[in-house]
Formats: sequence, C-alpha cells, structure tokens
Amino acid sequence: MIRNLLPLLFGPVTSGRPAAVCRLVETRGSTPQKAGAAMLVYADGSQAGTLGGGCVEAEVKRKAIAAIEAGTMLVERFQLDDDYGWDDGLICGGRMQVLIDPLATESSRQYYAKFTELLATGQGAIEAIVFDAEASELLAPDCHLFDRDHRLLARSGTNAGTPAAITIALPSLESRPAPSATHGIALLPVLPRCRLVIVGGGHVGQAVARLAADLDFIVWIIDDRAEYVTELRFPMAERRVAGLMGEVLPQLEIASDTYCLIVTRGHNHDEEALYHLVNRGARYVGMIGSHRKIRLIFDDLLAAGIAAELLEKVHSPVGLDIGSQTVPEIAISIAAELVACRNRGRLGDWGRDR
Repeated sequence: MIRNLLPLLFGPVTSGRPAAVCRLVETRGSTPQKAGAAMLVYADGSQAGTLGGGCVEAEVKRKAIAAIEAGTMLVERFQLDDDYGWDDGLICGGRMQVLIDPLATESSRQYYAKFTELLATGQGAIEAIVFDAEASELLAPDCHLFDRDHRLLARSGTNAGTPAAITIALPSLESRPAPSATHGIALLPVLPRCRLVIVGGGHVGQAVARLAADLDFIVWIIDDRAEYVTELRFPMAERRVAGLMGEVLPQLEIASDTYCLIVTRGHNHDEEALYHLVNRGARYVGMIGSHRKIRLIFDDLLAAGIAAELLEKVHSPVGLDIGSQTVPEIAISIAAELVACRNRGRLGDWGRDR
C-alpha cells in the first residue's frame, strides 16, 4: 500500500534515488490487484510493492524505467488477455490503468513529500487523480492531494486549477470509503489509522498486537506489570503504559475511533478494565472470556450502576467463531473481528459464538 512505500522515497538510504511511483487508478473485471495498489520502480529495475506480478507487472516496470529516463508522467492501460498472462498461464481478463510518475518535476516531488508527511500523522488523505482526459473533459494526468477535511494540500501534473467537480465528489473518510473511479477521475482514499488499546500484555495481547500492527492499527499496550509492557515484548506499540488499572485507564485518551481490547490475566482485572472503558465512547470494546465469566462480570457491573445498553455493545466472547484453540488462532479471530468492525461497522450475529 502507498502508506508503506512513500517513506522509501525520502528515507536516509533511498532519498534521491531515481524512482517512479506506479499507481493502479482504475480496474475493470478480474484483476490481480484493485485500485489503490502501488509499486515503486527504480531505475535499475528493482522494485518495492506490487501490482500483482506476472507479465503485466514486468511491462509496467519497463514503461516506468522509460518514464524515468524521459522524465514524463503518463497513464498506461493494460488489457489482461493473452498478451499479459501470468506465469502459470492463467488469464484474468480484466483491465488496469496505471499512473506512472517518475518524480521528474518539483511539483511531483513536493506532492509525494507532502503525502508522506500527511500519512505519518495517521489522519488519512484523499487523492483525486485525473487519468482520462476524454472521459473527464479535464487535463490529464493530474493529481490532487486533500486532507481529511478536504483541504487541498498539493498538486502534481498539469498547471490547471482544481476543478469544482473534483472537490464536490470527495467522500468523507469517516465512512471509510473504498477506492472508486468515474468519468476518468480516480478517488483513492488512504483511511485514517485507528488506535487499538490492548489491556493485558500476556500471550494473547502480544499475539494480537503483532497482527494489529500489520493491519494498520496504532497499538497501545496497558498492563499493571512493567515487565509485560517492555519494548522487547511490544516493539510494534506506539505507546506502552505500566500502572494500576484504576489509575491508568480513567486518564487514558479514548476517542470515537478507538478500539479497546481487554485480555488481562484474570477475572478481576478484566472486570476493572471494563468498568473504566465501557462508557468512554470507544468505537469497539471487546473482552475475552467464557460465557459464565462474562455473565458474572456483567452482573457485577450492572450492580455497580453500568447501564445495560452499554454492556450489550461489548464484544464478548471476543473474536469471530473460528473454533479457536491456540493463542495464534485466538489472536487471528480477534484481529478478524477488529477488521470487520473497522471496515463494515458493528457486527451482527454472523461469525460470532454467543
């Protein structure tokens, strides 16, 4: 994904190395990757990222190297027929349109530098890329970078202004939109990163943290035992906090896009953590445990004045029902539920063992 590739353009080792940014802006039919996929191609033919492999990727690389030499940004269309079969002989039959930007102009370099800077904040962004002049009736190729509030931050391509048709079409990142393309204009959102607060630094918490970091969550880890929240155990965590639940959790920043996972080492700690988190307005609160344990905890919290409607929103037992037995399986089921809630909203009863 573009979020992982852009830092390579401006890192201490690769900065200044001739490269082309290749962006998949539109797909039709069956293709190995969908709009939004990205790849860096260097002048020596090496690459980072992928557009799906096979002969078409080799052709993109060839055209990207030529674009670096020519210093020209362009859009190339690839029909995935017999000419671009995969190495195993399978034919997808779809169509791909790829923007190739060799970063030959100052506006292109500034565009991707600003893009890198914006993505580092985790706030997300939206690109509007004009790739088809005839369909859009606009100059192409042309790239426009907006922040989550639809403020234009950078442009690359033609010298024209930003048409009103583009700004009107921009989606809200709050709805977590998918990439789309219409009338020759691609809208490529990079969604804001959500914070995952994991309460409990044991085996399950550690396994979930590894998966969640790869799934683009910002991981915070909380435990009352300092030796369980070390950098060695949680190198992927942005924040590691050791302290008593009753002291740490009430002071913790919880936003409307925060996900909270309770996987402590015991019943009492789970109950205390849920007491402090269930009414904080988090998008997701999940707690590990058996049906009996959950019922006992919920009864205690009801007696302590926690509203029943808040407890009804808690995902517990946590995770999708995949018959999990081992720690890695439990972590996978939890990570899948987190992604499903992030991408689809609150879960119904599908995939759950209640």
